[in-house]
Amino acid sequence: MKRVVVTGMGLISSIGNDLETSKNRLHELKNEVRIMPELTEIRGLNTHLAAPNMNFTLPEHYTRKVLRTMGQVSIMAVYTAENALRDAGLIDDAILTSGRTGVAYGSSFGSAEGVADFFSIRHTKEVGAITSFSYLKLMPQTTAVNISLYFKTIGRIIPSGTACTSGSLAIGYAYEAIKNGIQDIMIAGGAEEFDLTQVAVFDTLYATSTKNDSPDKSPAPFDVARDGLVIGSGAGTLILEEYEHAKARGAKIYAEIVGFGSNTDGMHATQPNKETMAKCMQLSLDSANIAPTDIGYINMHGTGTTHGDIAESCATESVFGHHTPVSSLKSYVGHTLGACGALESIWSIQMMNDGWFAPTLNLNTPDENCGKLDYIMGTGRNIDTKYVMNNNFAFGGINTSLIFKKGGE
Repeated sequence: MKRVVVTGMGLISSIGNDLETSKNRLHELKNEVRIMPELTEIRGLNTHLAAPNMNFTLPEHYTRKVLRTMGQVSIMAVYTAENALRDAGLIDDAILTSGRTGVAYGSSFGSAEGVADFFSIRHTKEVGAITSFSYLKLMPQTTAVNISLYFKTIGRIIPSGTACTSGSLAIGYAYEAIKNGIQDIMIAGGAEEFDLTQVAVFDTLYATSTKNDSPDKSPAPFDVARDGLVIGSGAGTLILEEYEHAKARGAKIYAEIVGFGSNTDGMHATQPNKETMAKCMQLSLDSANIAPTDIGYINMHGTGTTHGDIAESCATESVFGHHTPVSSLKSYVGHTLGACGALESIWSIQMMNDGWFAPTLNLNTPDENCGKLDYIMGTGRNIDTKYVMNNNFAFGGINTSLIFKKGGE
């Protein structure tokens, strides 16, 4: 089996559109949740809060012709992929078009712009809003396909449209593609654009925060006073590479992926199951051939919902006991849905390499119904560890767990 390392990263988020800026913003211990005027105009919507990604400027080479197949979600995916490839020193490498480079990427669904074009038929009884590119913007594989088209890759393509595990599952599948010798390089990650419909999905489930008068106090994962999630948006892309290939070209190595586990609950579409969550974490540990005590930090999915927080924390306690430090980065950027697995993997890697881990914001008093864990609260914590775990869970009962090892020794 091949070893798999991370040699490039790129992101867009509410706390920054580059690696250094977003990392520094974590140290400020502030989130970017705000009241969204467009949400206040929707009758019957309970939440007015969101954490949309910061504005970013596309380079001039993103011409109208290049962008015609892309909605906002694909634009973010391609843009962060380009930055990640540049970070890896592969932006002009012939390997991208050799067949030895593939793409694994996802989002909860395609761009709302394309969906709106097609839905307009129901009201106007005309096809006038639809163009030859409308479907390419809304199709579930839009992010993966547009990355492949832009960089002219002809290797394996693995779209993932599994809601909140889209990014993490893509990384896991990309890892397996390289580990099994199918590809040398994979462009992997997830993206999600901000749209009213995504807020409505969770609002109708009474899963959104309604702290509309105090945006910075939400979300509050695992806290007794938490009242739901906040929708965010952004994109995260990791360049995964076969270790010997990376070593031969002198690439910098951020981390090595050593563990990946994934399974499904098989019981309920929206109610998480702590037993299968725990099994997923154990699968990841088993694939890495390490013990729970080797993990120095766990990035929790930590959405701030009642059932989700309780199930995840209790599952984590059953595998790791009480002593492994944990926190949730969604307290900074909200729930970025298809992007969260990739963004949180990037920040987990950065924190591991820096030896400093961010606390969960707004966590003052852990809910007694949650697992008894070593929650990082108040201020950041200095931790020297070789291994970190990033866990994500999605509607449909889809569970993922990734383990990263420092460097690539």
